[in-house]
Amino acid sequence: MPRRPSGRRLANYQPIAFSPFMRLLAFASTGRRDLPHPNDCQCSEEISFVEKEKLPKLSRKEKDQQLLDSSDEEDSQEDVQADFEFFDPKPTDFHGVKTLLQNYLDDKEWDLSSFVDLILEQTTVGTVVKVADDEDESVFAVVSALNLARYKENKCFRELKEFLRKVCSEKNITNNLDMLLEKKAQDVGLLVSQRVMNLPPQLLPPLYDGLFEEVSWATEDEPTGELRNSFRFKSYLLVTKIYKLKNPQQRKPRHGEEDIEETIFLKPEDELFLELSSWSFTYPMRSQLVTSQEMKNYQLMGLVMAVEANKISKFRQMLKSLID
Repeated sequence: MPRRPSGRRLANYQPIAFSPFMRLLAFASTGRRDLPHPNDCQCSEEISFVEKEKLPKLSRKEKDQQLLDSSDEEDSQEDVQADFEFFDPKPTDFHGVKTLLQNYLDDKEWDLSSFVDLILEQTTVGTVVKVADDEDESVFAVVSALNLARYKENKCFRELKEFLRKVCSEKNITNNLDMLLEKKAQDVGLLVSQRVMNLPPQLLPPLYDGLFEEVSWATEDEPTGELRNSFRFKSYLLVTKIYKLKNPQQRKPRHGEEDIEETIFLKPEDELFLELSSWSFTYPMRSQLVTSQEMKNYQLMGLVMAVEANKISKFRQMLKSLID
């Protein structure tokens, strides 16, 4: 049985544009692209896109950092064909994954290195996305699900739980959070998903399909009963980021302007997870991903959500509908 289904090749794609702000965020990290509509694409086994910015010859560290840095400039360099592929995590992905997760817990100093090690050591459930035949093997996305109870003794997980308790200011949510972090931890998977902002959205359905199918396979294929049970998740806990309008009551669109969105989702699937979540809370973040005139009225917020595992099939259907 294969570890994950084959991906699809999309000869061309167009990023999903939810609003002018979302377009700004989608293109912030590596420049803008002029691309045809996905309905004109022909599908086969791998996924590709035409990238309008060619990265210079940089070290792996410099290239990974450049992928995360914001840019408002138009780039007119030659087109480069890039084919994305899914891979099992491996130790050499350490720096790329760590770069993607560098502000996972805002600006908190914590044992991120050990957290990345746990993600890379769990090869049966988890995926990294890279460009085919890239010598530097830069990581463009990572997705995984880690059992809270299995790793409860690790320093990074103790620090993560401490952070979540500290930033949860909603009293009606505190008990629910504590239940997942402690009493129900054996049944909870921490769903880790991070990527560069302008990754082709057509990658998302196969990426999440692969993750949840691997979780299902792990409940049957892991060598011990303890490991098999560790993937029988009843709930998923997600830590992600959104932008919230600072003063929604005072910000009304002028005549002829588009409606002002109160919430901007950096990842489109987070809006679906939030819709399906049992509970959620937000907290202000000190770091900012994008600094621009357009975003001056928005505050970067952390978003924590709990999603029951029995909602995942619906999530996968909704994600396919959204992307298609």
